[in-house]
Amino acid sequence: MDSSGQDEVVKRAPSGNPPFTLGDLKKAVPPHCFNRSLTRSFYYLFRDLFFISLFYYVAATYIIPLQAPLSYVAWPVYWFIQGCVQMGFWLLGHESGHQGFSDYKWVNETVGYFIHTSMLSPYFSWKYSHRRHHSNTASVEYDEAYPPRTKSSLGYADTLFNTPPGRLFRLVILCAIGFLLYVCFNVAGRKYGRYTNHFDPRSPIYSESERPYVVLSDLGLLVMYYVLYKVAMAQGLTWLVLVYFAPMVVAYAILAIITWLNHTHPSLPHYDSTEWNWLRGSLSTVDRDMGFLNTISHHLCDGHVVHHMFSTMPHYHFKEATKAIKPILGEYYQFDDTPVIKAMWREATKCFYVEPDEGDDKNRGVYWFGNKM
Repeated sequence: MDSSGQDEVVKRAPSGNPPFTLGDLKKAVPPHCFNRSLTRSFYYLFRDLFFISLFYYVAATYIIPLQAPLSYVAWPVYWFIQGCVQMGFWLLGHESGHQGFSDYKWVNETVGYFIHTSMLSPYFSWKYSHRRHHSNTASVEYDEAYPPRTKSSLGYADTLFNTPPGRLFRLVILCAIGFLLYVCFNVAGRKYGRYTNHFDPRSPIYSESERPYVVLSDLGLLVMYYVLYKVAMAQGLTWLVLVYFAPMVVAYAILAIITWLNHTHPSLPHYDSTEWNWLRGSLSTVDRDMGFLNTISHHLCDGHVVHHMFSTMPHYHFKEATKAIKPILGEYYQFDDTPVIKAMWREATKCFYVEPDEGDDKNRGVYWFGNKM
């Protein structure tokens, strides 16, 4: 295989209607996997908070006084470790948005709002757009977060992004500011024909009943910005950037990589409105073995398929539930343990657009990834 991954042959997942139903999958899962334990969920919440607080203390107490060259080593190590833990912390807020944290909606919303607001993420706004992603996964027209570009929509400038330098540029942007571009400008999100973001309650993403909660998300962020302003005045902007902002950039970079890789793979089909249904779309995701990130991400990396099947299931049952449904899913279950860096480059190379197979009139509504311009 060459360095671009062009010669690698990846077996396609089945794209037809599966011979099983969601009910068949649910029957195969042990009933206790659907139970949400308030005690167990708070254990993971406080565990993440403990390590985040510990690393903040270490940075503020021991790394801040360090002189070069030791500081040049200590800061990146802190940013990476803290960023990994914060990414997992954010995903507990994501689980709360799915009502998977507990049986009590008010607990879920309070926990999710606290977690996401503390990380400058608009909780309710993102929760609603993410719910629409789950409702329309792998739909060419309506997927909220990962609508693939069709070959016919590409322009001349896209040829530059489908080159090695262009792929590298896209990956750098994904890691550095991908999440920020999505929530602020809806970059890579569903197209609405006008400027769209996660902070405007009048955004076409939201229904009338959801708009007050978008405002509530914005108010929480304003309070958080004020708190950070006071911290900056007391400790200095440099202190705030080193201790707070830098690891958060790492957290969102890892989050962007994980979610992109769970939905982008040469084997996965997409569907237009003539072929799409919820089960086929939800099966168009892939579990990834990302090593230590599996545990830190609360198994959203390697349990993503079952998460799309049963989004209210708590993360601590993902592994058992995945094992239970794999025999039923058969070839519909997609798993990849390709190392992360290699997988990122391969997917950036091979998954540039989608189009139906030429000459296959029977499956014109089924789209596959490609990169030939």
